[in-house]
Amino acid sequence: MKKGSFNTGKKLIVLALGVLLAMDAALLYVRWQGSHEAPLEMRAQRDRLQAQAKLLHADVQRGEKIRASLPQVGKDCDAFYHESFLDPNSGYSEIESDLGSIAQKAGLKTSAITFRQKALKDHGVTEIGISTSVEGNYISILQFISGLEQSKTFYLLNDLRLDSANTGAIRLRLELQTYFRT
Repeated sequence: MKKGSFNTGKKLIVLALGVLLAMDAALLYVRWQGSHEAPLEMRAQRDRLQAQAKLLHADVQRGEKIRASLPQVGKDCDAFYHESFLDPNSGYSEIESDLGSIAQKAGLKTSAITFRQKALKDHGVTEIGISTSVEGNYISILQFISGLEQSKTFYLLNDLRLDSANTGAIRLRLELQTYFRT
């Protein structure tokens, strides 16, 4: 072997090792720069995950509270159904009596009550539309509406119209709804 080619081979190996060391140094620098950013990013991600975990834990707790209260909600619904919805056998007379009593306590004159019945299949109730008019002064009408709200019978006030009466009083035409158990 010639001495000159051996020196050239050594030079090539030294050059290759130098390039390799330079690439290692560059890779070490890039890794060192990334290591400064990574903890900050990892902390931010950890904080986001902790906040999300707290929200999910709160949702689970709310769900457990709802699940625990479901038996009581069912009892309350059954009680409302039996106490606030009238029996169809006596419901019409109870409505007339209740509305008459509320109007009398408020000091109002009442007119005839008309009913419209509509069966609601698969709901366990029959919808009863009620139309009536009451006549009196403004304060009495407010007392009547308050009496409807406080009645043990469930009423929905769908429509009310004010008219003037012949005597100078106010006439209130009401469209109500209630339900009968079926």
